[in-house]
Amino acid sequence: MNPRVGDRSQLSRHEGSGLDVTSSREALQFRDCHLTFHLKGGREVPAVAGLSLSVGHGEFVAIVGPSGCGKSTALRLATGLLVPDRGEVTVLGTSPDLARRKRLGGVVFQDPALLPWRTVRENVGLPLEVAGVSRANRADVVDRAITQVGLHGFEDARPDQLSGGMRQRCALARALTNEPRFILMDEPFSAVDELTRDRLNLELLDVWARTGAAILFVTHSIEEAVFLADRVVVVSRRPARVISEFPIPLNRPRPLSLKRDPETFGIVSRIRLALEEASR
Repeated sequence: MNPRVGDRSQLSRHEGSGLDVTSSREALQFRDCHLTFHLKGGREVPAVAGLSLSVGHGEFVAIVGPSGCGKSTALRLATGLLVPDRGEVTVLGTSPDLARRKRLGGVVFQDPALLPWRTVRENVGLPLEVAGVSRANRADVVDRAITQVGLHGFEDARPDQLSGGMRQRCALARALTNEPRFILMDEPFSAVDELTRDRLNLELLDVWARTGAAILFVTHSIEEAVFLADRVVVVSRRPARVISEFPIPLNRPRPLSLKRDPETFGIVSRIRLALEEASR
């Protein structure tokens, strides 16, 4: 999938990373990945087994599956925080570890993990600060990311002064400071109320359209997955493997009214049946 409008600044920044981030066919790829956790007492718990999945450049892919099936483990493989026992994960044609060190991507978890003593601006700028970017050079990038997620005016607020949805906006802004070519999202909106979730869904789609980043999005909500994604992937019970994929033919842009459309209901129903099969 071709990068979206607004993608040029990202391409130019990453040209300086020493990697051709558009040369690979896929932004993210899992090839026959296997991973087993080795617990105390010699117990072994297979987490993923034969996981194969790809995400194209600029594509939005959502993953749904039974609780505890290994969805979050797959995202951690893509970050390089976990390494498969067998198989391969590539990110923009390179290893997840190198992609992380080159700051090519962003990650948003269910817990926004904001430092309570730091302001919104300071939390958002943390990745650049850790990377050694000077305060002057990171100021415009941080302010632009804050504006992108709708937090303009709250730059000096601390996390305890923000709502749950605003804290997640802050976490997303922090991920955007790297001008990422891909974003990994692990149930980022599961802890907020339904109306806030709807607003965050719309804001995420707006950010995605403007940045052109590939997104791999884990959620328990089939409705959310269908509303957001180009493609929904259903994974099995642990150990995780892909059992079905559903292209989402809904037109973009997608207004919230689309969630009540009969075509949307039909897609949700088909995925729900696949998920029920995966849970057996």
